[in-house]
Amino acid sequence: MFFKRVGQSKAPRRSVLLALSLVVPSLFLSACMSSEKDIDLSKYVDQTEPADVLYNQGLANLNAGRLDEASKKFDAVDRQHPYSEWARKSMVMGAFTDYRKGSYDEAISSAKRYLALYPSTDDAPYAQYIIGLSYYRQIKDVTQDQKEARQTLQTMQDLVTRWPTSEYVDDAKEKIRFANDQLAGKEMQIGRYYLERREYIAAVKRFRTVVENYSNTRHVEEALARLTESYYAMGLTSEAQTAAAVLGTNYPDSPWYKDSYKLLQSNGLSPRENAGSWISKAGKLITGA
Repeated sequence: MFFKRVGQSKAPRRSVLLALSLVVPSLFLSACMSSEKDIDLSKYVDQTEPADVLYNQGLANLNAGRLDEASKKFDAVDRQHPYSEWARKSMVMGAFTDYRKGSYDEAISSAKRYLALYPSTDDAPYAQYIIGLSYYRQIKDVTQDQKEARQTLQTMQDLVTRWPTSEYVDDAKEKIRFANDQLAGKEMQIGRYYLERREYIAAVKRFRTVVENYSNTRHVEEALARLTESYYAMGLTSEAQTAAAVLGTNYPDSPWYKDSYKLLQSNGLSPRENAGSWISKAGKLITGA
C-alpha cells in the first residue's frame, strides 16, 4: 500500500510540472509585451534628434513667442548632448528664454551655471548681462528692501569691469545709474524718517551716505539741504553753513538751496564753506547730476 500511494503521487507532480512549463513562457512573453507597451516611443525619437535640429527648433519657438516650447527644446539639447557646442549655446539661450518668461530666478541660475562652465567664451558677457537684467526687473519701490538694486549694481559693475568693450556695457551703465539712484532714494527715505522724529544723528548718517557714496544721483541735492536742516537743529552751525555752501555751489538755482539759505538767514547766518569739513571734501565729488 505504501508504494502504491507513492506511485499515485507522482502523476500529479508531473501534471504540475507540465502546467508550469506552459505558464512560464506565457508569463515571459506577457512581460515582454508589457515592457514594450511601457516604452514611450516619442521620447525615444526625441532622444535621437540631432542637437542642431533641437537648437534651431528652440530658436524658432523663441522667435514665434512660444517660450515654453523654446525652453523645452533648449533643455533637451543640454540634457541629451551635454558639453557639446550646441549644449553651450542652448544653455545661454535657455537663460534668456527664462528671462523673457519672467522666470528670473531660473534665468539667474542658468546664466550663473553657464559662467561657471564657460567663463571665457564670447557669450560670457551676455550671460552676465542676463543675470543683471533679471535682478533689475525685480527692483522694488524705495519703500521696500533694495536687495535687488544692490545685486543689479554689483552684477552690472562686474560686467563693465570684466568686459569693458562688450556691446552690453552702455546699457549696463544705465542700469548702474538706476540702481544707485534707488539705493540713494532708500537712504533718503530712512533719513527723512529720523529727521521727522528729531533723531538728528541717525538722520545725518543717512544723508551723509548719500553725499559720499551716491554723489552722482539726483538725491544729493536734497541730501545737502537735509544736512543743513539737521546740523542747524543740532546747533552745529558751521556744518550747516558748509552744507548750504556746497549745495549753492553745485545747484545755485535749486529750490533746496533757496530753502537752506532762508533757514540760515532766519538766524543771521549765511552759507559759508569750511574747507576742513567732510562735506567740503565730499562736495568735490559732486557732478551736479
